[in-house]
Amino acid sequence: MELIEGVVRHYDWGSLTAIPELLGRAGTGEPWAELWLGAHPAAPATVGARAEPLDRLIAADPVAAVGPAAASRYGRLPFLLKVLAAAAPLSLQAHPSAEHAEAGFSREEAMGIPRDAPQRMFRDRSAKPELICALSRFEALCGFRGPERTAALLGTLDAPGLDSLRGRLDGLPGSQMRDVLAWLLTLDRPAAAALAESAADACAASRDDDEWSGLRSAVAELGARHPGDVAVAVALLLNHVVLAPGEALFLDSGCLHAYLGGTAVELMADSDNVVRAGLTSKHVDPAALLEIVEGAASDAPVQRPQPVDGIVTYHTPVAEFSLHRLEIEGSLTVAAGPAVLLCTDGCVEAGGLTLDRGTAAWSGASEPEVALSGKGTVFCASLGAGA
Repeated sequence: MELIEGVVRHYDWGSLTAIPELLGRAGTGEPWAELWLGAHPAAPATVGARAEPLDRLIAADPVAAVGPAAASRYGRLPFLLKVLAAAAPLSLQAHPSAEHAEAGFSREEAMGIPRDAPQRMFRDRSAKPELICALSRFEALCGFRGPERTAALLGTLDAPGLDSLRGRLDGLPGSQMRDVLAWLLTLDRPAAAALAESAADACAASRDDDEWSGLRSAVAELGARHPGDVAVAVALLLNHVVLAPGEALFLDSGCLHAYLGGTAVELMADSDNVVRAGLTSKHVDPAALLEIVEGAASDAPVQRPQPVDGIVTYHTPVAEFSLHRLEIEGSLTVAAGPAVLLCTDGCVEAGGLTLDRGTAAWSGASEPEVALSGKGTVFCASLGAGA
């Protein structure tokens, strides 16, 4: 095992304080949005005192680094661990499946769009499922709610301007929520702006204390930040979720979502593919999003697992990654290699290293298990079943 140094990404929605506090550093006055702890070539972590980029270390001997099976299948570390700290809402977005990523990447390559261009959506050929696990109160919009439930929400809003949306939902099967999304995203600009303003104004005006209060507040805030953006109206269609620390969401490829605020550990396939539809100043492409989005309604799959012998296991039904939260009080041995470990609380000895709050380590495939001791919380990101 070796200590690694992550890379901070400064996006405008980031928190000024959450990641600096985790790392024990002073803030800089700029937003610290994400801490990348992986081998993605756009921002690889560096290893040990020699500060070798993790992607280069793995490329030098993939079998030793990630094991023969993962080296053959991926040729690299197939997951990326992050800390995400949102002080403001992120964009409304979805990530592609492997099939959509391949098609989108090939299309943008043929168009000659540079891979680092702002309008580039498919920067690699990989799917991008992800898991988000809250470190603080964490608020999100995630997947489509059923039409009948959304009609109930709209019934709490005194907004004739939303009658056209109500009409679209009337009698609609839950499997066809994509049709409503497509209608919203293809409205002409004046109609889209009017609908967004009706949604935001009605939500801001409501003073009811009921099951929809949190979502109405979120939509009102989105409307204030992004006036006239039809994605504000789209937010009315989505499940509103508030995670407590330790709770998690697994988002498969194609899940329409927007993170609204809070700090979390995020684990995803090693990809930087994002297709946006709104709530952002970045490039949006509603047509591309409609190609990849999963349009069936479903409940938000909040995970609240309990520790078993000090280990909390999150459900990650993909081969690229798995996530465990280790609650250490004494000693504990876990399967690792290849793995990235991040201490978020306390102080733990692991494989001869000291991991205190904000410290991370890399464990290669040659170290199939790691012994930990002390008192603290450590997240362990490793390969998924079948990798």
